[in-house]
Amino acid sequence: MAEPGANELRLDARIAEMLPLRRTPAGVPIAACGLAHESKQDEGGIARDVSVELQAVAVGELASVLAGASPGMRIRATGFLAAKSLRSRMPVLHLSKIEFLEGNENGFQAQVEVQEKG
Repeated sequence: MAEPGANELRLDARIAEMLPLRRTPAGVPIAACGLAHESKQDEGGIARDVSVELQAVAVGELASVLAGASPGMRIRATGFLAAKSLRSRMPVLHLSKIEFLEGNENGFQAQVEVQEKG
C-alpha cells in the first residue's frame, strides 16, 4: 500500500451543477456537484487566464450541507483528489470543507467542516 503523502486542494469555485442527494446501501448521504473555477494566475511572471471544471463529492454530514447549495453559488472547496473509479482515472475532488463565499462583502461567511470521527 502507498505511504501517505500530501494531497490537498483548495479551490474557489462556482457550483455549476448539483446532482440529487443519494444514499449508499448503508444509508450514508452522498452529494455530487460540478465546480467551475476562473481566475488570473501568475506563471513565470506572466498573468494567465485560468479556467477549469471539476467534479466534487461530499459524503456524510457534509453531503447534506452541499445538497442545500444551488447552482451559481460561490464556494471555497477544500479536499483531496482521487480517481473517479477503477475504470475512470478522471480526478474527483472529495470535499472535507466547504466555505460559502456568498455575502462576504457584508462581513458574513458560512463555513462548514466535518471532522472524521476516529
